[in-house]
Amino acid sequence: MKIFILPFIMLAGINALNAQTTKPVPKPVTILKTNADSVSYVLGELVAYSLKEKGLGDVKISNSTAFMRGVTDILDKKNTLIDDIKANAILNKHYEKLKTEKAKPEIENGQIFLAQNKLKSGVKTTATGLQYEVIREGTGIKPTVVDTFVVHYRGTLMNGTEFDASYNRGQPLQMPVNKVIPGWIEGLQLMQAGSKFKFWIPYNLGYGTEGNGQKIPGGAMLIFEMELLDVKIKQ
Repeated sequence: MKIFILPFIMLAGINALNAQTTKPVPKPVTILKTNADSVSYVLGELVAYSLKEKGLGDVKISNSTAFMRGVTDILDKKNTLIDDIKANAILNKHYEKLKTEKAKPEIENGQIFLAQNKLKSGVKTTATGLQYEVIREGTGIKPTVVDTFVVHYRGTLMNGTEFDASYNRGQPLQMPVNKVIPGWIEGLQLMQAGSKFKFWIPYNLGYGTEGNGQKIPGGAMLIFEMELLDVKIKQ
């Protein structure tokens, strides 16, 4: 249960302020006139907390009548107006829209950067929009999508913020090629063992509009310096 206690010093400040005010302070309007009203309000809070936990805290209830109909249909065990499969599809589509809108500034900044970056000498752009520069060309084999790579790397955002680096851990990353983000899957297959490339990865070849944890926002364009140390061929 949440208990809110107004500190004494805050009460004193409020009383002093009221004493200096010549106009009468209007009484707050409340909808909680009965215990049943309070119960209803708390239940509404619980619904909101549940939405937040499911990542839908940014959803705006544009039609409160429809919202309450959905709640009461479930609580009263009535047939719902929308079946479960369609309901999931509607929410997923709306959730994707919210993520895209939130990520829009990052996406646009990345697109501007990539449009300018591809004009630089030495920068190549693939059909998917992946950009890369060869820092050092190796002489070993190229991995395929079924092989395992051994790579040292450093990843940064467009503003230069480093979000991850195997160099800091003193241990290269070893993983199947088909288990990483699309930009890496494509990029690794361009490299020969012993190579060092720099990659600029558009958001749709990275972590999309979802982002990754606290360090990589949705829609972020990613920059990686990668050294392909070894390729382990799948037998």
